[in-house]
Amino acid sequence: MNQWHIPLLAVDGGGTKSLAMFVNYNQQVLGTGVAGSCNYHGKGVESATYELKLAIQRAINEAMPTQVQNHSQINAPLQVDCAVFGIAGLDTSYDRALIVKLVNQVLFDLNIQIKKLIVENDCVAALLGATRGKPGILAIAGTGSIVCGIGKDGKRSRVGGWGHLVGDEGSGYWIGKQALTAIFQASDGRSDATLLAEEVLTYLQIEDVEQLFHWVYNEKTYSVDRVGELSRLVSRAAHQGDQTAHRILERATDELFAGIKTVMDQLDLQELACQVILQGGVLKHEPLVRQRLIQSISEYAPQAIVDDNEQEPIQGVIAMGLFAMSSS
Repeated sequence: MNQWHIPLLAVDGGGTKSLAMFVNYNQQVLGTGVAGSCNYHGKGVESATYELKLAIQRAINEAMPTQVQNHSQINAPLQVDCAVFGIAGLDTSYDRALIVKLVNQVLFDLNIQIKKLIVENDCVAALLGATRGKPGILAIAGTGSIVCGIGKDGKRSRVGGWGHLVGDEGSGYWIGKQALTAIFQASDGRSDATLLAEEVLTYLQIEDVEQLFHWVYNEKTYSVDRVGELSRLVSRAAHQGDQTAHRILERATDELFAGIKTVMDQLDLQELACQVILQGGVLKHEPLVRQRLIQSISEYAPQAIVDDNEQEPIQGVIAMGLFAMSSS
């Protein structure tokens, strides 16, 4: 491999962060770069472009020899055989057109030439890579949530992924938002007192519920990521025996299972020994949600093979790229 050629660029552009990796044919990671989310729905096009470009540039800096790290200032482009982008927020034909344009602009700015370019929704890319196109389901519950699946005939299905304003049920943001609602309802006397009030106020360094109200409606303090962080407090309160927190996590599980069940029904996977992959921070760090969800899946689809080995989504994106190169 000469200094201007790398076989594969894999990018997992999730709702929380952008992760870029350069990989060789032996699946060895040559360079890694991390930046903020490149989901333009939540960040805007300009910010999404900046974060995606930053992640790839950081991966270049790690992958390339020191003397050519600033290759974009040199005429010779970096040659990449295949680039796979799994981008959160790619849900409609409008999204696809905008994101493909965004990706191509980033590659142009970084002086990278791609022989084969694949741009997919982050959930679809991770699933296709993990299953090599075989029937399966991937459920992601991180800051946001989405479920996607592939049927026996290659048919695809997607449930959720509609963003924090109207969807993302069962996600970290959704759990955090439910916690805020529970705190205000308890303050009104409409529901039982909850440990969540003390946990959240302490975490946000806020004195009382009135200040919390102003925190929520202040665009400088309230954000999807910040509310998503509160999901960890819900988990802690639930493990301390708080019934309100426990019910929130149960509802989160039920919402995620509803998405998985819908995809199974749409693709006729209930009786099939298909792979069901669970990913994302909520499913990785919250055993109550993960275990309850696995039980629900097993009861509804006994033949399903639940994979909760905590493989990172980027591994599926890499696998998709390696498979694409081997079959071309």
